[in-house]
Amino acid sequence: MTIAIASQKGGTGKTSTSISLAAGLARKGKRVLLLDLDSQANSSKVLLTNYVDIGKEETIYETIINCNTLNIRPTTVQNLDIVPSHILLADTDVELTTAIDHREARLKNELEKVKADYDYVFIDCPPALSWLTVNAFTASDGIIVVVSPGYFELDSLVQINRTLQKVQRFFKPDLKLRGYLYTMSDSTRNSGISLQILRQTYTDKVFNTVIPRNTDLRDAHMNQKDIFSYSPTSNAAQAYTRLIEELFKI
Repeated sequence: MTIAIASQKGGTGKTSTSISLAAGLARKGKRVLLLDLDSQANSSKVLLTNYVDIGKEETIYETIINCNTLNIRPTTVQNLDIVPSHILLADTDVELTTAIDHREARLKNELEKVKADYDYVFIDCPPALSWLTVNAFTASDGIIVVVSPGYFELDSLVQINRTLQKVQRFFKPDLKLRGYLYTMSDSTRNSGISLQILRQTYTDKVFNTVIPRNTDLRDAHMNQKDIFSYSPTSNAAQAYTRLIEELFKI
């Protein structure tokens, strides 16, 4: 099963969700692969202690630009592997826009060669609707859209849904929206109203699990750890555990 974690905006908890789902399932004994398709490479920086020593030719950049095999590396979490990202991924849209091959399927083609080795594959998408995101969607079975409080955050869902529909129409007819995940929830009025609007608009497509705003997530990443190894009893760790149960029934 391959799931893309998507958001049109940065700062929504997309990468935290990618790391937490991947690490949480790995700690349950599942073989998990995380593809870091975000040029900020935050998933890679958290899960690889030697990330600064990795060149672009050893990252997912090589797969997207040169159609080479995925450069898979073990992480600090047992059972969890990663294909790291690189800052130059931010420039790949120019290359993909002018490509004459099946540019939407470059990631999918290489993932097909290795995904049988894993129980779950997660893709940490870029925080933009680009050809990289189209590659991620085309390679996936399902999509989780991460949403944080705010008017613009809710408004961005219209465009990401259009992208999803286009990928379904032209590249991946059986692609499914797994649901909307509300993150960074707190006790403010804005947060409560945002969640209410989200549930009223998308009803049963919104996960029951809500991820709270929690400084433990930020601190865990600063210490290059996932939330389960850094603070397993934190509100965030408990919330992601509930999300794993809701999503995968394990």
